Formats: sequence, structure tokens, C-alpha cells
Amino acid sequence: MNQKRLLLTYGLVFFVTAIWGLNLVIIKVLVEDLPPQTMTAFRIMMAGITALIIIVLGKSFRRLSKKEWIYTLLGMLFGVTLHHLLIAVGLTMIDASNASLILALVPLTTAILAVLFLGEQLTKLRVIGFSLALTGVFFIQGGSFSNMQLSQGELILFIAMFVQAISFIFVKKATETLDSKQVTTIMYLAGSIGLLIISFITEPGGVSEMTSASLFTYFLFIVSGLVATGIGYIVFNAAIQQIGAGQTAIFNNFVPFFGLVFSAIFLNETITTSQLIGFVFIVAGVLFGTGYIEKLWEKKHRRINNTKKSVG
Repeated sequence: MNQKRLLLTYGLVFFVTAIWGLNLVIIKVLVEDLPPQTMTAFRIMMAGITALIIIVLGKSFRRLSKKEWIYTLLGMLFGVTLHHLLIAVGLTMIDASNASLILALVPLTTAILAVLFLGEQLTKLRVIGFSLALTGVFFIQGGSFSNMQLSQGELILFIAMFVQAISFIFVKKATETLDSKQVTTIMYLAGSIGLLIISFITEPGGVSEMTSASLFTYFLFIVSGLVATGIGYIVFNAAIQQIGAGQTAIFNNFVPFFGLVFSAIFLNETITTSQLIGFVFIVAGVLFGTGYIEKLWEKKHRRINNTKKSVG
């Protein structure tokens, strides 16, 4: 890949992470003005339709095998239906800034599940990463053992984070043989139908309440569903194909940072020193725990060894 195209890819991924950080703030506003579960169903449906249009235009759609359907639908259950439902409910109870920090644990939790269920190696550096991330959680909670008690909203966000990490295990299995854009599209479309059915039960008047918001709220709704969730994930998946999963995943660490910044700017939420310290520990934990630092270390040593051999 030439330098200009590489810089463009980096720029697009960086922009997507900024949009995702902003999206938590947008969802926080949306759940205040719209019925949370009904809004989430239609928001995810909009993202699914956007993704469907993209894969149809790209002619990258094919029939799925039975195994691919199982992995994709399990990924949808955990990563779309449960994850987005819990986020919408949780954000009615806690600040967007705290939510963004909790969700920053997704890559690390995914790495732990990969060790447990995919047979990936547990190394010393990964153990260090897990420890750093737990320290980060300690600081998010206020940096005091007396404060180490999850509120109901924080518990819901932790569960939302955990079920998304579970979904990534199934998505990884599905995308071994299936295009990631098609997996994403099916997950969003099927997941939104599941969310809509749930909303009919839990929010009987939700659909009619969706018509009573301001034009600005509908604008935010479109930005969240179409741009942040729909186009955002398509761009992110394309970046994985261009520069690899390792480099792309590192940009995920900017999401909680932007979440904190935008929460302070648009929602006037107070960002505490303890939260900032927690953010630093979580990012460090993700870098170590996902194996990124280890890969850099190995790459450096291979380069040194190759240089020694060429000189010798």
C-alpha cells in the first residue's frame, strides 16, 4: 500500500473512532427524548439497511452454510440484540463518560475469552495487561476500595461490554469463511427485528412515542444509525482488510478518549482525575492484554536478528 492510501486509511479509522466516541453521547441524548428500546431497534435497523445497500452494490452477498448461520446468529444475539439493548437501558442510569470507559474493556475481555475458548496462548505480558485493566476499573470506581460497588447502570454496561466480547468470538468464527460485511449486515437486520419484538413487549407505546421528538433529535438519530453504526462499521471492517486487525484494533483505544471529551463538551459531565487515570490503565491493559505489545517486541527482535545474520 502506498503512503497516501495508508494515511487515508489511518485518517478514516481515526475519524470513525471519534464518531463512535460521539455516538455514546448521542445515544445518551436519544434515550432521554425517545423510548430507549424502540429507538435502539430502529437505529440498528437503519444501520442494517445501510450495510445491505453497500454489500448489494458491491455484489459481495452469497448463501450461508448451516455453520455460518449458527455463528452469525449467535453473534447477532450477543453483539446486537443484547449489547445494544443493554447500552440503551444503561445510559438512562449513568453518565456517557463512565459508559465509554467501561466499554473500553471490550478488546481485553475478547482477548481473555479467546484464551479460554479459542486456545490462544496466555503469556506473561497478557497477564500484565489483564492486571493493568483491572487497576483501570478500580480507578473508574473512584480509586478507593470503599467505592468499589457497581451501580445498577454500571453493572448493565459491564454486561453489555461482556456480551459484545462474546459476540466477537462467534463473529471471528463466522468470518473465517464469510465476508465480514455480510456478517455485519445479517447481524444488524436480524438483530433489529429481535429488538423491535422486545420493544413491543416492554414499550407497548414506543412506536407512537417515536413520532413526538424534535427535528434535532431525529437528526441525531440518523447520524447515530446511518453514519456511526452503519457506515462506521463498514469503514472499520474495510480498514481491517487494508492494514490488518492488529493495527486497526489499536484505534479502538481512542473511542473512550473521545467519549470522555465529547461528554464534557456536549453534556457538561465532569471528568475526574480518577477517570483519566483509569483510562490510561485501561489503554495500557488493552495494549498488553491483546498481545499488541508482544507482537511489536517479537517484530523488533526478528529485525535485530535478521540484521545480525546479514552482517555476519
